[in-house]
Amino acid sequence: MITTFSERLWGVEEVSNFLGVPVATLYVWRHRRQGPKGRRVGRFLRYAPEDVRAWFLEQE
Repeated sequence: MITTFSERLWGVEEVSNFLGVPVATLYVWRHRRQGPKGRRVGRFLRYAPEDVRAWFLEQE
């Protein structure tokens, strides 16, 4: 399956700014398996913007 991305991947700083939460919160959520789905790219944590937006819209 080939997935096309219309935007580049976001780093933790960009997700932090988008959601208005500290970077540390993203790492806590990741450890607890909460929050938007992130993926490792080498040693970097990256997020697909559409995953972050979808996660956000699912929240009550």
